[in-house]
Amino acid sequence: MEYNKRLFESLESIAKKFVELNQKLESANLPVSQLTDINRQIKHTTPIYEKFNEYKKLIDNGIQDEKIVSSETDKDLVELAKLELDEIKSKIPTLEEEIKILLLPVDPNNEKNVIVEMRPGAGGDEAGIFVADVFDMYKRYADKQGWKVKIMDISQNSCGYDYIFFNISGEEVYSKMKFESGVHRVQRVPATESKGRVHTSTITVAVLPEFDAVDVKINPADLRIDTYRASGAGGQHVNRTESAVRITHIPTGVVVSCQEGKSQFENRDACMKMLYAKLWQKQEDERNEKISSMRKSQVGTGDRSEKIRTYNYPQNRITDHRIGLTLNKLDQIMQGNLDEIIDQLIADEQTRLMTELKI
Repeated sequence: MEYNKRLFESLESIAKKFVELNQKLESANLPVSQLTDINRQIKHTTPIYEKFNEYKKLIDNGIQDEKIVSSETDKDLVELAKLELDEIKSKIPTLEEEIKILLLPVDPNNEKNVIVEMRPGAGGDEAGIFVADVFDMYKRYADKQGWKVKIMDISQNSCGYDYIFFNISGEEVYSKMKFESGVHRVQRVPATESKGRVHTSTITVAVLPEFDAVDVKINPADLRIDTYRASGAGGQHVNRTESAVRITHIPTGVVVSCQEGKSQFENRDACMKMLYAKLWQKQEDERNEKISSMRKSQVGTGDRSEKIRTYNYPQNRITDHRIGLTLNKLDQIMQGNLDEIIDQLIADEQTRLMTELKI
């Protein structure tokens, strides 16, 4: 019976661990952090365990059919065994590919919420307007996914946004939103253009996984916390209370601020989330000397020549340059229908990881 024996051995090991994890889960007095970790491992391993049982059953049935074909004298029984064996042999390669995809290394941040930073790049006012447009697209996409969006800090002008920081929370947000990091280029006729000429502008998007104190250690003595009066919409509350918060991490010089919350406590909490994310980003940069800055690799300089995606309004076309995907349905994409693009980006990532899988 032909099958991938190396793959089978790996799956046996995973199945054994899966059983051990479930037995451990039944143990009393486990700390919450350990329970959370075990449940996370079980969640990831369950599909592999189920596929392994299906795979093992096929192989066992195939081995049994081969014995019947080689030793049985009943012709009808032999014929049935041959038919079943042919069907099993045709199913095994497909099942092995499905299992290999499940075995691909999982980004440990996939299940995390995200903090998104968006800023205008090249293009002046039009870039600021497009920041607002793409933010609206993400809000619609998040709503379709059942996620929640919360603005953490924002600076608006008469045309659009100078910058916006926001949080997206929900199930496996980073696994999909991480593909949005980079330079987004827009080609369209600005509302201020009197001669109808198409202008090219860019915005930068950085998507960072949201961390907390468990993931990134911060010494409270290293923080300088300032409060000030929030600006913008909000009426008397904004003018009378110092609810806005700015936190400086003195050793690194990283500064974060938030004024969108209703209270100083809420803004301080949002600031700390941003700070954890940015310090994690800094740690990641230091671990990999080939990448001078995670944020720079994500968003670049905002120059028109750098882009991960182009939004062409006159032709109702959107192109993701990383995978060479072009769709003539920009109007639908801007309504938050990003699944077709995201799904193909995930498939591309899986293809690249498959070439590195040594099974």
